[in-house]
Amino acid sequence: MKFGALMLTLGAAGMLAACASPTSRFYTLGGGEARPVPSVPASFYFELAPVDMPQQVTRNQLIVQTSPAQVQVLEENRWASLPADEVQRALSADLTQQLGTIDVYNTPRPESVPVYRVKVNVQRFESWPGLQAVIDAVWSVRAAGSSTVLTCRTVAQERVDSGYDALVEGHRKAVDALASAIAAGTRSLASLPPATASTATATAKGKAGATAKPAAAPMLPCPSASAATTVGTP
Repeated sequence: MKFGALMLTLGAAGMLAACASPTSRFYTLGGGEARPVPSVPASFYFELAPVDMPQQVTRNQLIVQTSPAQVQVLEENRWASLPADEVQRALSADLTQQLGTIDVYNTPRPESVPVYRVKVNVQRFESWPGLQAVIDAVWSVRAAGSSTVLTCRTVAQERVDSGYDALVEGHRKAVDALASAIAAGTRSLASLPPATASTATATAKGKAGATAKPAAAPMLPCPSASAATTVGTP
C-alpha cells in the first residue's frame, strides 16, 4: 500500500511538472559594453521626454507580426520593462554617447548651459521574426527658450535572422539609427548662432508706427542616417 501510494504521489507530481508553465525569457534593449563618460564639461545638455509608443505594444509580452494584418502575443518571451521604457533608456544612452553630453530630464542643471529638448513619437514598432525589425518615429528637437524646432521622421528597418535574440538585436540597431538621426539634428540646432536660434520678439516700431513682426524661425533640413530613411515633416 505504501509503495502504491508513493507511485501515485510521484505520478501526480510528474503530471503537475509537465503542465507547469514554461519559464519566461526577458529581453532588454539596454546593456552591452559600458559607454565612456565625457571627460570635459558638456557645452550643452539634452532632455529626452518619455517616448510615445503604439497602443498595441504597450505590454511586456513581445508582439510579433505574422502577416500585415495579424500579430501574435508571445507569453513566454517578454520585455524586461514596457517597450516605451526600453526604447527611452536605450535612446538616452545612445544620445549621451553620440553627443558627448548627458540627459538631464527631470534633473536639476546649471541655467547657463543650453538644453535641447527631444521628443519622440514612435508610430510603428514592428517585429517580423526572421525578416526585419522596424521603428518608424516622428521626432523633434527644440532649444529650451526658443521657438526654433526641428521636426523629422525616421524609418529604421533592420534585417534580422531567425530567433527572438536576433529580433531584439534588430530593434537595438534600429534605436541606434534613430539616435544617429536625432544626434545630427541636435548638432544642427547647436551650430546656429544665438541670434538665429533665438526668436525673442522685439517690439521695435517702424516709421509708420506699426509693430515689427518677429523674424520667422529658420527651416532646417532633416539629417540623413546610414541605416535609416529620414524625411522632413510639413
